[in-house]
Amino acid sequence: SVFWGLGGFTHVLSLKSPAQTPASTTSSERRKSVTMKALLALAALLTVCPVSSSPVKASALNPAVLNPWTHRSTEAQLKLRVKRDWIIPPIRVLENSKHLPEDLVQIKSDKVFTGAVIYMLEGPGVDQDPKGLFEIDEKTGWIKSKMPLDRERHRSFKLKAFALSPSGERLESPTTIEIYVLDQNDNRPQFTQKEFVGTIPEFSVPGTSVMQVTAVDLDDPLTDNAALSFSIISQETVPPHSINKTMFGINNKTGVIYIRDVGLDRDVVQSFKLTLQVADMSGMGLTSTSHAIIHISDINNHAPKFQPTMYYMNAMENKHIAEVGRVNATDKDQRSGVNWRIKYTILNPSGHFAIHTDPVSNQGIISVVKPLDYESQSEYILTVKAENEVMLQAPYEQVQSATVTIRVLNENEAPIFYKNPIKVTVPESVVPGTVLVSDIAHDPDNANLRFEIIEDPDAWLYIEPSTGQITARRTFKIRSPSVRNNIYSAIVKVTDMEADGISATATVEINLWETNDYPPFLVPLSGTVCSNQDRDKLGLLLGAVDEDMSPQADPFSFVIADQSVAANWTIITFNETHAVLQPLVDIERGEFSIPVVVSDSGSPSLSSNSVVNVTVCPCDSFGECKSFTAAIFGSKMGISFLALMIIIGCISLLMFLLLLTVAVRSCTRQNIKKGEGLLVGASDDDIRDNVFHYDEQGGGEEDEDAFNIDFLRSPRDMVHPPSSFSPQDFPLPRGKQPQRKDAPQNLPSPTYPRKPPGDPTDIEDFINVGLDAADNDPNVPPYDTALIYDYEGDGSVAGSLSSIASTSSDADQDYDYLNDWGPRFKKLANMYDPR
Repeated sequence: SVFWGLGGFTHVLSLKSPAQTPASTTSSERRKSVTMKALLALAALLTVCPVSSSPVKASALNPAVLNPWTHRSTEAQLKLRVKRDWIIPPIRVLENSKHLPEDLVQIKSDKVFTGAVIYMLEGPGVDQDPKGLFEIDEKTGWIKSKMPLDRERHRSFKLKAFALSPSGERLESPTTIEIYVLDQNDNRPQFTQKEFVGTIPEFSVPGTSVMQVTAVDLDDPLTDNAALSFSIISQETVPPHSINKTMFGINNKTGVIYIRDVGLDRDVVQSFKLTLQVADMSGMGLTSTSHAIIHISDINNHAPKFQPTMYYMNAMENKHIAEVGRVNATDKDQRSGVNWRIKYTILNPSGHFAIHTDPVSNQGIISVVKPLDYESQSEYILTVKAENEVMLQAPYEQVQSATVTIRVLNENEAPIFYKNPIKVTVPESVVPGTVLVSDIAHDPDNANLRFEIIEDPDAWLYIEPSTGQITARRTFKIRSPSVRNNIYSAIVKVTDMEADGISATATVEINLWETNDYPPFLVPLSGTVCSNQDRDKLGLLLGAVDEDMSPQADPFSFVIADQSVAANWTIITFNETHAVLQPLVDIERGEFSIPVVVSDSGSPSLSSNSVVNVTVCPCDSFGECKSFTAAIFGSKMGISFLALMIIIGCISLLMFLLLLTVAVRSCTRQNIKKGEGLLVGASDDDIRDNVFHYDEQGGGEEDEDAFNIDFLRSPRDMVHPPSSFSPQDFPLPRGKQPQRKDAPQNLPSPTYPRKPPGDPTDIEDFINVGLDAADNDPNVPPYDTALIYDYEGDGSVAGSLSSIASTSSDADQDYDYLNDWGPRFKKLANMYDPR
């Protein structure tokens, strides 16, 4: 037993060996051990229970002295040198042990000499997952393993041991115990794949890496238990026994398979099957096997060979033939592979033939892409080359070619038109009998031909049956329904009289160009010119119509034929097809006949003469002549109707203003007699319209006889009545300016200054403006006169209103509630509206 002191906690590590038994211990050694234990126990008792000559009271004990580490400050604790614990070395336990339970280590506390000690153990393997692997003897402190350990699942454990009193009080600080599980070679190495597959090109040189195989071992990689070694134990070929020598090797540490010898020819061997082995303990331990399949890939080391090299074929003339014949070339490379596919080429192309490869048989198919003509060439000799699509990698191989002879077979052919369609361009006014086109077809076999027209919608054409010459039967009409986009179409047919009626057809397209055949005519031949319109709008719009088409029609030119008429009338061009006939002098009313010549732009130009009957008169809004009465008013003799209406309107306005002035002055005199004030023009919408006497028993808001305060308002604030002023629309101002009997009468009063409506002005300003007006008014005595507008008594029983004044400004008040009091408070609400 070995003891470690841990500040009063003694740990005993017992290492049991098969060679050591209790019988081997001598009696002297036992006596020494007992003596040593007695001395240690005595020292512990002296440390815990010091000898004292006098009894010590519990109150006299200083806790700081008994337990100084619990009463020191943080700084003092940092400076205090604490005795370090003894560290127990990690305990190593072999996995898969069969001697269970197995004693691992024993711990003992120094407190065992002062009383009973109970040992406890906690941590992974005890009370944490995986549970139940370790336990501790509560009395002896022996830590034991209860189950076999597996290093691949749990490599180490860290436990904590405690020494407790029977009452559960912790006697010592916990001790950490680390247990490491030692590895055993209990796992076979395993390949990561059941079968490894690789590819290597044929004729690869030795040392070329093919692929790498891998394996894993769950044992400890730091030990030989996981030291792997690879090897090849057998080799098989496809086809079997094609190669007897060992062609591949493997790196025993990395697992890289490489080529060991020369001779990888795919024509001889297509693939290899290798049996692999991996063993741990550097090849001396447990083993497992797998397989590696290595395919030999093809390279293009064979050129195509023609068999045979001479070919003879026949082809019918005048036909597109998909397959005239085939040429055959063989390739020894891997069938259907990229190195096996052959590309054929015609070295002397004529444009009539093409060749392509059959993807299944790898043969070359010759076809006719342009019809052959026996009469032109009866035989073709082609040179065809065969090569692979990919580059040839064997310099000793040569590209071969073959010769193909193709004979053209003759057949009785149908006649052939030189052009189809046959296009002809002639004027529409072509003279009948004019030759349009000739020599339109021929026969390759020089047979007799017969021509005919099988479709001629308007029967305009004639064809000579033996020669095929086409002539015009009659003059063409470009406006015929059979003419579309100026093109007239017909169909002609030619027949071989010696070959059972073989025929061919062609289309004749006659492009007609316009000629000037028709003169233009004028429209309209009568019309009305409104004399009461502006001169720039005065006139009659004339147009021209021509049955010809452009450029034989518009633009048209309009000319007045009679020079005497041209002195009073003119024609102004409006656009290419219209003109405006206008008088040059003022004409009020009348009937006129004007000769007009209209000409087109054809070559030669054609024209026509027409007489336009023009009626000049005043027109209404619909452009028609007015009645006799309307004409009188619309006449320009004397005063025009518009001028007359202006004069009548001015007179009416002057009379209305005169009547309005008399009415206002009359109302003003009546108001002065009633003593209602000096100022007029009150507004019913103003909140200061009326001042009510407080001593009146009647009245109210509906009393219209109350005192009028209009004359206290400044004329600058007065709202002027509209021009359409009437008692129904707006109430007349009550009263008028009072006149003094001792002052001159009917002199103009001064113009009072005005302000924009709604500008607030207090009563004092109103009074000052009224006094100033009175001083400058020539209708009152030339001296200051204090006008008493109203008297309401001295003072007020209500006292001063200054006590209810607010320290806040009007901007701080919210007057939106005035809008809810009805229309009578609308003016007041508008005055205090912050917007």
